[in-house]
Amino acid sequence: MILTAFFDALGQLSDRRFRKVVWLGLALTVALLIAATSGFVWFVGWLVSDGVSLPWFGEITWLDDVITWGSFFLFFVLSIFLMMPVASAITSMFLDEVAQAVEDRHYAHLPPASGVSFGDALVDTINFLGVLIAANIIALIVYLFFLPAAIFIFWALNGFLLGREYFTLVAIRRVGRIEAKRLRSKHSGTIWMAGILMAMPLSVPLVNLFVPIIGAATFTHIYHRLTKAEAPGQTS
Repeated sequence: MILTAFFDALGQLSDRRFRKVVWLGLALTVALLIAATSGFVWFVGWLVSDGVSLPWFGEITWLDDVITWGSFFLFFVLSIFLMMPVASAITSMFLDEVAQAVEDRHYAHLPPASGVSFGDALVDTINFLGVLIAANIIALIVYLFFLPAAIFIFWALNGFLLGREYFTLVAIRRVGRIEAKRLRSKHSGTIWMAGILMAMPLSVPLVNLFVPIIGAATFTHIYHRLTKAEAPGQTS
C-alpha cells in the first residue's frame, strides 16, 4: 500500500497546484533565511561597532568587520543545513492544497473537506519546525557515537517526524484533530514506514525540496486507504 501510494503521488507531480506549492515554499524559505542572516549579521555588527580595546594592542577598530563577516559565513553554512527543515515546515502551511488536488483526481466522490484554517496551519508549522530542528540538532550528537549507523538513525528519526506530521495534516482535514491522533496511533507502524520512505530523499540536494509535496500526496492516499479498510462498505 505504501509503495502504491508513493507511485500514485509521483504520477501527479506535474499537477499545476503541486508546482505552485513547491515554488511558493521555496521562495518563502529563501526570503526567511536571507532575512534571518541579515538580522543576525546586523545584530553582531551592532554589538562590536564601537571596537574593542586589548592590552598592548590598544583599540582595535577592524575587529567588527572580521566578526561581522565571520558571522555571515557561519549563518550561511547554518542556512544550508536548515534549508530543508525550514522549507519542509513552511511548505506544510500550503499542503492542504496538495491534498485537495489528490482528492480531486482520485477521490472525487468524497464530500468537500473542512480544511485547516491558516492560523491553525501556522501554529502547526511553527511547532513542527521547532521539533524538526531540535531533534536533528540533538541527533548530530548521537551520530558521533554511532557513526556507521548515522544514515539509518537519520531516516528513522525524520521518518517518524515526517510521517506523524503529514498523516495528521491530511487526516485533520477530514476527521478533526482528535480522530486524526487516534488513527495515527492505531496505524503508527504503517505511518512510520511511509515516513521513512519520505525521509530517504532528504539527503539528496534539490530532490529534498519536493519531499513535502510527495509526502502530503502519499499520505493522502494512505489515509483514504486506511480508512477504507476500517469501513469495508466505503468505495474509493
